[in-house]
Amino acid sequence: MRIGELAKATGATTRALRFYEERGLLSSARAVNGYRAYDERAIQRVANIRYLLDAGLTLEDIEHFGACLDGDLPSSRPSEAMLNVGRRRLSVLDDRIATLARVRDELAERLAIASGDRAAVTASSG
Repeated sequence: MRIGELAKATGATTRALRFYEERGLLSSARAVNGYRAYDERAIQRVANIRYLLDAGLTLEDIEHFGACLDGDLPSSRPSEAMLNVGRRRLSVLDDRIATLARVRDELAERLAIASGDRAAVTASSG
């Protein structure tokens, strides 16, 4: 199937599909006319990539999943290595959330001070 057909079948953009291919997550053959040609297994692979992206993983994380991307990933039991990738990503997300919460609190306090809302400053620091 051509890239447009794969995009339609998976809901991914052709740009995303080309990017997945550049990252080594997806492969294609070249037709005589030079167009990319994907086999039917590409649909499952793209579905799994999107499933993992939706779960919060990055393409760099997903590169560790290799051949597992060809199976029914949502229904299969993950390997310890796959779980470790997820745990590392969760830790990164937790750190980002904590940082954002601190930044948010600092901004709220500065806005309260700037607007003369002393009650908000006292409430946010307690």
